[in-house]
Amino acid sequence: MINKDELQNIVKKYNFELTDSQLEKFDTYAQTLVEWNEKINLTAITEPTDICVKHFFDSLLLLDAIDIPQNSTMIDVGTGAGFPSVPCKIVRDDIQLTLLDSLNKRINFLSELSKNLGIYTTCIHSRAEDGGKQKNLREQFDFATARAVAHLRELSEYCLPFVKVGGYFVALKGYEIEEELEEAKKAIKLLGGQIVDVKKYEEENKRSIIIIKKISQTPPKYPRMSAKIKKQPIK
Repeated sequence: MINKDELQNIVKKYNFELTDSQLEKFDTYAQTLVEWNEKINLTAITEPTDICVKHFFDSLLLLDAIDIPQNSTMIDVGTGAGFPSVPCKIVRDDIQLTLLDSLNKRINFLSELSKNLGIYTTCIHSRAEDGGKQKNLREQFDFATARAVAHLRELSEYCLPFVKVGGYFVALKGYEIEEELEEAKKAIKLLGGQIVDVKKYEEENKRSIIIIKKISQTPPKYPRMSAKIKKQPIK
């Protein structure tokens, strides 16, 4: 479905060299995504080149933004169709990946996708605020990630509870992020995080990647219920 040479050339911008097996997996990913998208709403992006640029390459920027040690644990919160973490897993199969989403139909897609790709993932049907309270998930991961439109302030409350002290929350956000960063600083600090870097990418997508280190435990009262997070954000 995708032009594999085109994808290889796109990712070479950041020194990624995909094997034939990895290129085949990305092709299978695109096909599975488009097939399932006819049944459930996964993405508005369905043209092969757009999938390569706006989904696959955009997701792989995570691996450029931060060094992920071998066999690290990662949770993708509100993962949707598996972005950004599944493309990273294709390139770095050693990552121990957990995919969390609130919609069971998407979890069914992710389970079949993982099977089709021949990768091992743990797929969990749960709201982020519920998952962040569970003992087997809370502060258990080296990395949490999300590619979401939610404000960084609220996103941090959903994601930081999953990260162990010393780990990182890596958020893929829009390019113009300065105002949002300022508004989120208090929440990030309260939740046990510290902004350590912001990487900006002037590609077609124009992406900022915010790297937040977990320096202390998240207070037990967080995350709150979704309605409260929205109505009474931490300010």
